[in-house]
Amino acid sequence: MIDADRIRDRMGALGMTQAELARRVGITQPSVFKLLSGTVRSSAHLHAIARELQTTSEYLSGITSDPSIGYVPVPSVEVVASELGLVPVREIDLRYGMGATELEVPVTTTVRHFPRDWIRIYTGASPDHLYFAQGIGDSMSPTILDSDLLLIDASQQSLNLADKIWACAYGNSGMVKRLRQMADGSVKIMSDNQNVRDEIAYDQELHVLGRVVAIVRKT
Repeated sequence: MIDADRIRDRMGALGMTQAELARRVGITQPSVFKLLSGTVRSSAHLHAIARELQTTSEYLSGITSDPSIGYVPVPSVEVVASELGLVPVREIDLRYGMGATELEVPVTTTVRHFPRDWIRIYTGASPDHLYFAQGIGDSMSPTILDSDLLLIDASQQSLNLADKIWACAYGNSGMVKRLRQMADGSVKIMSDNQNVRDEIAYDQELHVLGRVVAIVRKT
C-alpha cells in the first residue's frame, strides 16, 4: 500500500509539483492526485515514482523509515557519456543551402553524444565549437548531397585553407561553398556542381561561420 503522506513529503523536499512528477513518470496529473488523496493506494509505476522522488518503493510503501536507505542515484547523462568516452555535440535545425538559405529564422538545438575518438578523426577542436547541420540543394553535388549531415567546426573562421568547404553567411543567407581568398581581398564563392556559376564577394559581404570538416550520409 502506498503511503500518500510520504509521496507528498518527498515532493515537498524536492520542490516537485504534481504535473512535474506526472511528466517525469509518464502518467497523468490526475493519477498523481489520486495517489496523494488516497483514492488510489497502489500503482504499477511505483518504482518509477520512487526513482523520481529519489527514494525507494519500500519507503513509499511504509516498509522502511529512511528515504535514503537502498536508494541508488541514476547517473547523469554527462557521467555516463564521460565513462563511455562520448562528447556532446550540438545539432541545429538550421539547414544550410548549397545555394542559399534564409538565416533569420528560429533555430532549435539538440545535443547528441558521439565517440571522442571519432570526432578527433576530423578535428581537434573543443566540442563547444562544433555543431551538426543539414545541407539542402544540389549546388555542391557530388561532394555534398541534399540532406547530408555536416559537421561544422566554428573555431575555424579564417580562410587560411584555400578551396576548402565552409559554412558562411552571404547577405542574410546561409550557404555551404568552397571559398578562395583572392589577392584583391575579395572571396571567390565556388560550387562543385559544374552547372552553378561562381560568385565573388567584396568588402566584407561574406562572413565565415565555420569549416565543414565531415559529411555524414545516409545509406
